[in-house]
Amino acid sequence: MSNVKDVIVKLTDVEKEFDGVKVVKKLNLEVRKGEFLTLLGPSGCGKTTTLRMIAGFSNVTSGEIELEGRNVADLKPNERDVNTVFQSYALFPHMNVEDNIAFGLVEKKVPKAEIKERVAEMIKLVQLEGLEKRRPAQMSGGQKQRVAIARALINRPKVLLLDEPLGALDLKLRKQMQLELKHLQQKLGITFIYVTHDQEEALTMSDRIAVMNDGVMEQIGTPDEVYNRPKTKFVAGFVGESNILESYVTQVDEDLLHISLESGKALLHAPGFKNEEMIYICVRPENLLLSETKKEHFSIRGRIVEHVFAGSVIKTVVELINGQKLRVARHPNEEEFEVGTYVYVYWHPKKAIIVHTVEEQIYNVIEGTTNRIYEQLGEKYSPSAREDSHDQ
Repeated sequence: MSNVKDVIVKLTDVEKEFDGVKVVKKLNLEVRKGEFLTLLGPSGCGKTTTLRMIAGFSNVTSGEIELEGRNVADLKPNERDVNTVFQSYALFPHMNVEDNIAFGLVEKKVPKAEIKERVAEMIKLVQLEGLEKRRPAQMSGGQKQRVAIARALINRPKVLLLDEPLGALDLKLRKQMQLELKHLQQKLGITFIYVTHDQEEALTMSDRIAVMNDGVMEQIGTPDEVYNRPKTKFVAGFVGESNILESYVTQVDEDLLHISLESGKALLHAPGFKNEEMIYICVRPENLLLSETKKEHFSIRGRIVEHVFAGSVIKTVVELINGQKLRVARHPNEEEFEVGTYVYVYWHPKKAIIVHTVEEQIYNVIEGTTNRIYEQLGEKYSPSAREDSHDQ
């Protein structure tokens, strides 16, 4: 739990219904002062609706929304100390950059001298010097995005809400703006609540990520926690690429699990599982290994059906005997197998993420608990084995 003094936005049992359908369900969330929190999830998961409820554009069906300890659920948007940046920018086409940025201050009847000073400060902050007199139609997507951000920041909100603000930009500009936004947030120290469906964007920019699915927050944590220690099958599959194999525990030897799959067998190391239990094994593409010969305790066999060159990695697709396709991310200097070659798929035991199929509790195989399995599996599975193979 966060220190109460550190919490700037708090949602308690927040729900939202549209035509009798709950799109946000019993959402509890605490956002800390000065943090960059991202609401991440697929279309229709409730993330934008949540942002709109915080902003005041949509009323809560039930629950409370607090800003600095004050319940604001019944306050209008202009009565809340937050500002919102939309994907569409929503700039006034007949106004130039200066007038667009100054609009909020003019409406509040701030003295003209102060408006001029604060607009100049914002233009410098978002690097738009020399473009003060341009209108939106004369500007690029990235420039218009900066104007929208400056217009929101000039009101000095306690919280800035951003609803997929980079979605309309091309890939190169979007990546550039991701870094600029993060640096801007760090410089100003303002709390950012950011909505996106782009996993890479969330991992790049966020201090913490709240992963939403079907109106429910499935997990909240740092990018490292969400990526490397997902708590549910959905998070494991949605955040980054993941190969998910439905499996069956055939034997438990203390923390060693003998696993049976449709396409073969494997041995894992994880506490808290029972014999004859159905589980999901989640393995990232970068953690899968290939061999033409069977590895001890691993007999998962498939055929290579495709290689895709992706710059720093080669993405290899392996079709297992049951028809399931696994994605393997390989370094260009690793051994290359021709399409059509039959191979065995295996992984380092500590790199597997295991999920109960019913409860979906995750047990990560973490470093420090795997020494015994290295002894049983042998030298070729030691932590240095893969590193050595990359150096060859």
